Amino acid sequence: MEKYRQTFSLRPDPLIGSEVTEARSADRVPTISTEDVLDALEAEALWIMRETAGAFRKPVLMYSIGKDSSVLLHLARKAFWPAPIPFPLLHVDSTWEFGEMISHRDRIVAEYGAELIVGKNDEGIAQGVSPMSHGVQEYTRLMRTVPLLESLEKGGFDAAIGGGRRDEERSRAKERMFSLREPGQRWEPRKQRPEFWRTANTRLTEGQTMRVFPISNWTELDVWRYIRRESIPVVDLYFARERTMIERNGALLMVDDDRMPLAPDEVPHTRKVRFRTLGCYPLTAGIESDAENLDDLIHEMETTKLSERAGRLIDGEKEDSMEAKKRLGYF
Repeated sequence: MEKYRQTFSLRPDPLIGSEVTEARSADRVPTISTEDVLDALEAEALWIMRETAGAFRKPVLMYSIGKDSSVLLHLARKAFWPAPIPFPLLHVDSTWEFGEMISHRDRIVAEYGAELIVGKNDEGIAQGVSPMSHGVQEYTRLMRTVPLLESLEKGGFDAAIGGGRRDEERSRAKERMFSLREPGQRWEPRKQRPEFWRTANTRLTEGQTMRVFPISNWTELDVWRYIRRESIPVVDLYFARERTMIERNGALLMVDDDRMPLAPDEVPHTRKVRFRTLGCYPLTAGIESDAENLDDLIHEMETTKLSERAGRLIDGEKEDSMEAKKRLGYF
C-alpha cells in the first residue's frame, strides 16, 4: 500500500474542476508527470489572477519577497502579458527583514516596472519596537498586522492576493482560494463560502473584503519545481552559503546587522546554512545544508521530513497562535 501511495497521490485537477479518484489497483494507476502537475497548478493560478482582476474594484498583490510571492509575481506577469500587471504590489516592511531581501525587492520591482507600496508602522519604528523588546506576539501585531490593515484600508483595496498554501500550516488549510474577510479584515473560518469546481463567489457586502490565494493547492516542492522550470529569480538566502550565525534556544539565527543584541555566551561563528522561509531575521532560523543550487535544493526537499515552518519563530508560542493572528487580519 505504501508503494502505491508513493506512485499516485490524490491531487485536485483544476483544469477540469474535479478530483482524480483513487484507482482500485496499482495496475490502473495513471501516469501523471511533474510537468502535468505544474501545468495544471499554473492554469488554476492564472485563472484566479484573471478572475480577481475582473471581479474586484481594486485588488493588490502582497509581495513579501519570499519564494511564494516571487511565484505570485511571476504568475501575475504571465496572466496579463504583454499588458502590465493591473494592480500594485504591497510589501509590509517591519524594517527587520534580511538586508538581502530588501535589495532583491528593489531590484525586481525596478526590472519589472511594477508599482510598489511599502507599508510601515512609523510609530512603532519611532518607539524602537523590535522582536527583542516586545516579544514575538506583540511585535508581530505591531509591525506586521497593524501596518497591513492600515495599508489595505488607506489604499481602499477590496481584494488582497497572497501566497498562502494549504500545506504550510493547519489554519491555512482552512482557507478557501477566495477567502472572505468580514469588516475590519476579520477572518471567520465558519463563514467561508463553498467552492465548487471553477465557480467563485466574489460578491461583497458593505465592509467585506476578500483575500485571494492562487497557489493554495501548491506544495513547497511544487513551488521550487516551478521556480526551476520558469527560471524565477529568488533571494540567495534560500541557498546554502557560509554565513555568520549564532545558536539561540536550539535555533540557528543569522547576525544580519549590529542591531541584534547578543548574550554573553553567544559567539557568532560561520556555518553553512540556508533558509526555507524568509522574514524578520531575528525570528527566522536557518538549517544546515549543502544545497547550493536549485537542483540540490529540490533533491533535499524530496527527502526531508522537516516542516517548512519549523524555522518560523514568528508562528508563536501557542498551537493556535497562527489562527489567532489570522482572525485579527494577519495573512
